[in-house]
Amino acid sequence: MSATNLPPAADSASGATAPQFAVVGIGNALVDVIAYASEEFLDAQDLTKGSMTLIETDRAVELYAALGASVEMSGGSAANTMVGVASLGGTACYIGKVNHDDLGDVFGHDMRAVGVPFHGGGVDHGTPTGRCVIVVTPDAERTMNTYLGVSSSLNINDLDDIAIASGAVLYMEGYLFDRDDAKAAFRHAATVAHANGRQVSLTLSDSFCVDRHRVDFRSLVQDSVDILFGNADEIQSLYEVDELDEALKTVGRECGLAVITAGADGCVIVVGNEQIKVPAQPVDRVLDTTGAGDLFAAGFLFGLTSGLPLTKCGEIGSIAAAEVISHVGPRPLVDLHTLLPDG
Repeated sequence: MSATNLPPAADSASGATAPQFAVVGIGNALVDVIAYASEEFLDAQDLTKGSMTLIETDRAVELYAALGASVEMSGGSAANTMVGVASLGGTACYIGKVNHDDLGDVFGHDMRAVGVPFHGGGVDHGTPTGRCVIVVTPDAERTMNTYLGVSSSLNINDLDDIAIASGAVLYMEGYLFDRDDAKAAFRHAATVAHANGRQVSLTLSDSFCVDRHRVDFRSLVQDSVDILFGNADEIQSLYEVDELDEALKTVGRECGLAVITAGADGCVIVVGNEQIKVPAQPVDRVLDTTGAGDLFAAGFLFGLTSGLPLTKCGEIGSIAAAEVISHVGPRPLVDLHTLLPDG
């Protein structure tokens, strides 16, 4: 594969029209609800400081009602990536599932406000929009309670095939892969993308997620994925090996292009037998690694869809990740395109 071109799509149709978007993402549409509270609030709500807990509907409603003033913004891994693409100057679109409730309206408005069209799926009035309630105590410690809500019930009927066909690259979030309906939606979306001459990318998201669905993930990678994103733990989990080098050799045989991040050690770009190492961007002080992988993927895909060499794509990914880990929160605080070197 040329170092300046996208990998060839599987079963791509000839004469495909020019894409409207650089990247179209599919993932869990969650609203981040961020509130400042005291240690006493944590005790009163029986919250374990510094933890991340998955909660159910009743607890989500109760906790949301107990909060005081809060900041509400669209969140979720793939949504962060699409916002990053837009911040770099690219075009992005996002597909997730929200309800027609207040937080669903917040999510849609927030994405569109940063230039990312949002397709919210079908309406399920019985299940609220997903949210991550983040309680920040005076010492800056974050305690998170995540309610997936209607976001996790995304299925084929919630997809927008026209939007999927309009993106040069389809980007799918592994966190969403827990349910059979979502697995079917992923395969359908990949089929639509390939039928229109587009590329399909997947982020593994989490090693525990890979552990739960290893067979299905490997099948999806082999059959439908052109570009795979993951970190060292995730790729080693996918192939059940203890050594990163062994995992890199295996993914080189099974996927056209793989991009594996390794924190401060940068990333390895794998194309067949070739491995390209790109160093991480220096950061004076790491304050919060949340969103680092999401923004790295944004930078890499922005470079790839702009026709840049793979090494340059890795460098842009590193620049985007470095910005987001230098402050609290998973979204960039500056326009990322202003951080790119000239030329």
